[in-house]
Amino acid sequence: MHGNPKSHGLWELTAPAPPNTGPLVGDARADVVVIGGGYTGLSAAIHLAKAGARAVVLEAYEIGFGGSGRNVGLVNAGMWVMPDTLSGTLGPPFGERLIELLGGAPQEVFELIERDVVDCEVERAGTLHCAVGHRGLQEIQIRAEQWQKRGAPVVVLNAEETRRKIGGGNYTGAMLDKRAGTIQPLAYARGLARLALAAGARIFTRTEVLTVSDMGLCWRVGTAMGSVRAEWVVVATDAYGNRPRSQVRLPYFNLATRPLSDRLRTSILPERQGAWDTSAVLSSFRFDRSGRLVFGSVGALQGIGALVHRAWAIRSLRRLFPQLDELEFETGWFGMIGMTSDHLPRFHKLDRNLVSFGGYNGRGIAPGTVFGRVLASYILGHLAEKDLPLPAAPVEHRRFRAAREALYRAGSQLVHLAGARL
Repeated sequence: MHGNPKSHGLWELTAPAPPNTGPLVGDARADVVVIGGGYTGLSAAIHLAKAGARAVVLEAYEIGFGGSGRNVGLVNAGMWVMPDTLSGTLGPPFGERLIELLGGAPQEVFELIERDVVDCEVERAGTLHCAVGHRGLQEIQIRAEQWQKRGAPVVVLNAEETRRKIGGGNYTGAMLDKRAGTIQPLAYARGLARLALAAGARIFTRTEVLTVSDMGLCWRVGTAMGSVRAEWVVVATDAYGNRPRSQVRLPYFNLATRPLSDRLRTSILPERQGAWDTSAVLSSFRFDRSGRLVFGSVGALQGIGALVHRAWAIRSLRRLFPQLDELEFETGWFGMIGMTSDHLPRFHKLDRNLVSFGGYNGRGIAPGTVFGRVLASYILGHLAEKDLPLPAAPVEHRRFRAAREALYRAGSQLVHLAGARL
């Protein structure tokens, strides 16, 4: 199980489930059936419904159950790979087209939140990519140069400037991306669900898809208690679905402290940027609106891993912020990241009118939002396949997938057993 199926920690309290959702019972008709109630699926449903299409969303658990409700909440631009690497991997015209789309994706998220009044603790102070050691500093300098030549508002901070922004730590520098920010991710996902319902889409939760059958003129998507017939099917499950198999899943956990004192809130991340570092087994952190420090890294909070990762997180935070004399975690959760072979997302044409976007490699909030819109435009006929931000890619059947996933879990535990890395 990818985290507790009944709870996302404290965030559940500030992100109540949208009304009028429940299991599908009986047979339904639609123009498009969307499998998965995360950012991509809900964004697609919003844009489809606003254009007058009959959209039905089927979610196996609850809205935001998967990665959309279990990430740290950093709304970043681009992908993990360097912009030049992305451009070179995809080539023209898709490389620079995707960079432009994802570079502006945080702005699209923030505009949606403001326009449609989505209550999700938005902070637009940017994010900090923090450099660990000389090699990390070189990495962020190269990344910044590649974004700057494309006109992006990113700057490299020296060690002292970074220390002031963070309120601690021993980083050699940081890249401040002014396009970026943070949100409460579960609240954002559930806000998208409310927007989809208001636009006329139908959403069914606790409705696992069991079969997808080609009926000739339409698809029949079967569930335990019903079915939906539709001309189009969108698979928007990313790391949480059974297909496509182009991904290896990487666990990522988050731990939230109790609300900190006013003194600590003003000394740590005083401008409220979100942050993450350049370590191979990275860590990330931000504040929530109630003053809790949310800290995460690679690993699953299961079995002995829960003890190892919690102990490592305490040591790391105390080294980052010596002013944290008393440190106690109030809750924790983890989710899965879908990693592709080249760390770039995928557009799959799985069959006739059966499509998917996924493989966000830990960057799901902004890409999922814009890719949902792109999918809707493609289905509605407003965007030709040649004009998409990604070429259609075959599904990769990753070899030794289970072994790789087990190695990620074991490796993260070994790294965290070795102690704090800052």
